[in-house]
This record gives sequence, C-alpha cells and structure tokens, in this order.
Amino acid sequence: MAFFRPRVSREAEVRYHADLEISKSFPELLDKAREAERTLRELQAADVDEIELRAAGLALDKALTEALRAAEAGQRGAFGVKAYDDRIARRKARATPVGAMWTDEVNRLRTLREQNRLWGIPRLPRPVPAAG
Repeated sequence: MAFFRPRVSREAEVRYHADLEISKSFPELLDKAREAERTLRELQAADVDEIELRAAGLALDKALTEALRAAEAGQRGAFGVKAYDDRIARRKARATPVGAMWTDEVNRLRTLREQNRLWGIPRLPRPVPAAG
C-alpha cells in the first residue's frame, strides 16, 4: 500500500540548489568581514578623521551584509529542501545541531551588522548650501 507523500515544488528545489551554491562562499566572505573589521579597529585606534572612519565603517557594513546573506543561504540549505515549502519542517530543522549552528551564526552576524550600523559608522553633517 502506497501512501501519498507530496513532493516539494520545483521552485523549492531550484532555490535549495542556489542556496547551496551561495553558501559555499561563506568562509571567504567571513574572512573579508573580519579583515574589514580589523581595518576599522586599526583606524579607530590611529584616531584618523571621520571621513576615513565612515568609509571603513561602510566597507565593514557591506562585508557583513554579504557574509550574512551567505550565512542565511547556508541556513536554508541546512534546513533541507522540504523546509522551503513547509514551516513545520523548517521549525524541526532549526532544532537540529546543524540548524541551530547556522541559526546562531546568522543571529551573531545580524547583531554585529546592527551594532556597526549604530556605532561604527560615524555620521557626517550635511553641507549647508550657501545663501545668495
């Protein structure tokens, strides 16, 4: 006797394989983010002007965003192809050791990015147009 088991959608399979490809670049992107953070910390210690600090802070934000996107893709890939269509499968996959590891990594990167956006990117005053 065969039971009907719904297959995953073709779109879910395509997204799953795309996420696996994206997640392969995660270690390199994480290294780039670490290097950008190291550069920002060195500039902060050297007490350079705010324009250079802002450029380094924006570079760190970009690197963290790219690493976060790769980590989110790795998280979805670790959850499995069924998790794209089924929230219960996604919730169960999050409870596995690999799913929990990716979830922690995504949360850590989001926290770092938000902290950088709040405190790591100096705000520069807007230039005032000359009257006349």
